[in-house]
Amino acid sequence: MSTGMLAFLSLLPILVVAIFLVGLRWPASKAMPISYLVAIVLALFIWKVPGATVAAASINGLVVAGTLLFIIFGAILLLNTLQESGGIKRIRQGFTDISEDRRIQVIIIAWLFGSFIEGSAGFGTPAAVAVPLLVGLGFPAMPAVVAGMIIQSTPVSFGAVGTPILVGIQTGLSADASITDNFLALVTAIGGQVAILHMIAGTLVPLIVVALMTGFFGKNKSFSEGIKVWKFALFAAFSMTIPYVIVANVLGPEFPSMIGGLVGLVIVVFAAKKGFLMPPKDEIWDFEEKSKWNPEWVGQLEIKDITHKSGSMSMIRAWTPYILIGLFLVLTRLKTLPFLGWAQSWTVKFENIFDSGITSSFQPLYLPGTIFIAVSLITYFLHGMNLSSYKRAWTQSGKTMIAASTALIFTVPMVQVFLNTGGGAAGFDRMPIELANGAVALAGDFWPFFATFIGGLGAFIAGSNTVSNMMFSLFQFDVGSQMGVDATWIVALQAVGGAAGNMIAVHNVVAASAVVGLVGKEGDIIRKTFLPFVYYALLTGSIGYSIVWYSQKGIFNLGTFIAVLIACIAIYIIATNRKRTDLLEIKKPKELRKAV
Repeated sequence: MSTGMLAFLSLLPILVVAIFLVGLRWPASKAMPISYLVAIVLALFIWKVPGATVAAASINGLVVAGTLLFIIFGAILLLNTLQESGGIKRIRQGFTDISEDRRIQVIIIAWLFGSFIEGSAGFGTPAAVAVPLLVGLGFPAMPAVVAGMIIQSTPVSFGAVGTPILVGIQTGLSADASITDNFLALVTAIGGQVAILHMIAGTLVPLIVVALMTGFFGKNKSFSEGIKVWKFALFAAFSMTIPYVIVANVLGPEFPSMIGGLVGLVIVVFAAKKGFLMPPKDEIWDFEEKSKWNPEWVGQLEIKDITHKSGSMSMIRAWTPYILIGLFLVLTRLKTLPFLGWAQSWTVKFENIFDSGITSSFQPLYLPGTIFIAVSLITYFLHGMNLSSYKRAWTQSGKTMIAASTALIFTVPMVQVFLNTGGGAAGFDRMPIELANGAVALAGDFWPFFATFIGGLGAFIAGSNTVSNMMFSLFQFDVGSQMGVDATWIVALQAVGGAAGNMIAVHNVVAASAVVGLVGKEGDIIRKTFLPFVYYALLTGSIGYSIVWYSQKGIFNLGTFIAVLIACIAIYIIATNRKRTDLLEIKKPKELRKAV
C-alpha cells in the first residue's frame, strides 16, 4: 500500500473527530465512540493487529480514563469545598481589590498561576485548578475553559518538572544509541532551544487570551476591547518568559515553567496593585450580568455566593488551599526530596494484558487528584466547615464527574488503540508514524513548517506533549539528519508543536470542560482554540525553518518572511486598535454612551 494511502487511512480517526466534534458540533460523548470504532476497524482489518492487542489497548485506555476522572473529581471537590466554606467569595473579593477588570484577572490566573501549576504538575492540572477558579470568580464556564486551554502551550514543554523533555524526548531519542552517548546533555541543550522558540511565540499568548475572551464572550463581541490592554498583556508575558528562558538555559528543563510562572506572578500582582499599566477605572471590562449570558457558555457547576460562617475570612486563610496545592505538587515532584519516592511507592499495575505486551499502571498517591482530595479535607478543618455543607461538596462533585465519564471512556481508548497499531500482520508502522511518513513525502525541504504541526497532531491525539515527544522525537531527528540540517532544532520544533497541540487536545478539552460541568460543548471550544494553535505552530515552524536553512539560504528565506509577516500583522492590529475602539464607541447609542 502506498505511503499516501496509509497516511490517509491513519488520518481517518482524526477526520471523524474534526467532522463530528468540531464541524457538526456533536458532543464528545457521541463523536468519540465513532472515532473509537473507526480506529478499531483500521487496527483489525487494515493494520491486522491481533484482537487481543486491540482489547488490551482499550483496557489501558479505560485505566487512563479512570485516572483522569479521579483528577477531575478532586479538582471539582476542591472548588466546591471552597465555595461551601466561603473561601471562593473571599478570593473573589481579593481579586476585585487588585482589579475588577476581567482581562487582568484572566491573565493573572490563567497565564501566570496556570504556568506555575503546569511547571509543578503538568498533565492537564492547570485546567483543573485555574479553570474552576475563574468560574468561581464569576467567569462563564466556556471562556474559562478556552483561556485554560490556550495557555496550555508555552509552559507545557517544561510541565511536571520537565517531563516532556526529560522523559518524552529522551525516551524517544534513546531508542537509537548511535545518536550520542549522553542523552541527558543532548535533551538539556534541546530544552534551551525549545525555551527560545516558546518565548517568541508565547509573547502574544496573554493578549490572544483576552482578545478572544472579549471578542467571543463580551457584550459588544469586540476583539478590540481585549487588545486595549496590550501593554499589560505583554508585560505579563515577558514577566514569565524572560526568567523562563534564563532558567531553561542555565538550570535545565526541570524548572522553567515553575520559576517563570512564580516570578511572573509576583512581579505582575505587585505591579497591578500599584496600578502599573492598568486600564483606567472608566474602562473596566466585565461580562454582562449573568441573566444575559448565552446558555451555551454556562456549565452545570453552579457557583453560590456563600459567606464564611464567621462573617469574614482572611485572604491568607482563603488562599491557603491553593498555596497547599502548589506546595504539595512541588514537594512530590522534586527528585532531590524524599517525598517523590513515597508518592511513587504504591503502583497499581496490570502487566501484559491478554499476553499483548501492553501494561497498564498508575500510582494513586502521585496523582494530582489525591492531592486535591487531601487539600479538600484539610480545608474542611482549616475553614471550620460543618459536615452537611462538606457532604454537599462531595455529592455535587460526584455528579459532575459522572457527567464527564461517557466522553472519556471512549476518547482515551481510541487514543490507545491508535498508538498501539504497530507490529500487525500487515507489516505497517504505527498509525501516527505512517501519518508522519506521508507528511514527510509531501513536505520535502519545507519540513520545519510541518514539524510543529506533527508535534501538535501527536498531542491532539494523545492529549500529552510527553507522549507526542516519545512518538515522534526520533522520527523528527532522523528527518532533520536526512535533510542535512541541525536535527536538534527539528526535535525542538517537535516539542514546541507538541506543547501547542494541548490547546486542541480532545481529552484535555473534555477533562477541562468536565471540571466546570460544560459537557457536550467540546467542539465549540476546539473551534475557538484552533486558530491560536495554528498561530503558535506556524510562527515557531517559520522561525525553525529560518534557523536550520540560514547557513545555506541566508537570513532572507521563506521562514524569515513568514515570521516577520506574522509580527507585522500583530503590530498593525495593536497599533490600529485605538481607531477601531473609537469607532465602536461612536456606534453606541447616545443614551448608552452617557450611561457608560
